[in-house]
Amino acid sequence: MKIGLFGGTFDPVHNAHLFVAEAARVELGLERMIFLPTRGAHYRTPPVANVEDRLSMLRLALAANPAFALDEADLAGDATGYTADLMPRVRARHPHDRLTFVVGGDSLVDSPWQRFDTVLANLDCFAIAPRAQREPQRLDDFLAGLSEAEAEKFVVLDLPALNGSATLVRTQLARGGSIRYLVPDAVERYIARRRLYAGPVHADA
Repeated sequence: MKIGLFGGTFDPVHNAHLFVAEAARVELGLERMIFLPTRGAHYRTPPVANVEDRLSMLRLALAANPAFALDEADLAGDATGYTADLMPRVRARHPHDRLTFVVGGDSLVDSPWQRFDTVLANLDCFAIAPRAQREPQRLDDFLAGLSEAEAEKFVVLDLPALNGSATLVRTQLARGGSIRYLVPDAVERYIARRRLYAGPVHADA
């Protein structure tokens, strides 16, 4: 089976996440796209919403697409939050499947990836989704620095570069603005019911 992996804090999950995941799934011919939420990233401020709320929003957002699935491996008590530790665990669950990790170009060049060789060793493909607000030259420089064997695993998706982000969603909420069409309707209702993201805004994807 050809499986896509899509990680993040999803604080909250928004429509750009869902678009990239589905568009990548179709372009690469993936049979399933697995979302891998993390407790928090080591290179950014902690998520605003707690794990339970972020999981609940993800379940609501993914419910309409039978090709989407949720894996909570990076939320386990012994999870480190490092992709290099997560990928071997995911590979062990899918020893005979073709695994493709999908990531935004900004996350690839801005994040201090630890043991990137271990990440790549457990993947068959590493797919990059362009982000509109980032300088494409930085991505080109990153790719140029890869070894020939590493570069063979990379593909840049033929997708429109997007500006949507969780920071935008939280900023809108903090200023009393609308998030309709930025997030799925069910997620919008959940945020309103739980009164999430009323505090200070911190930037992320």
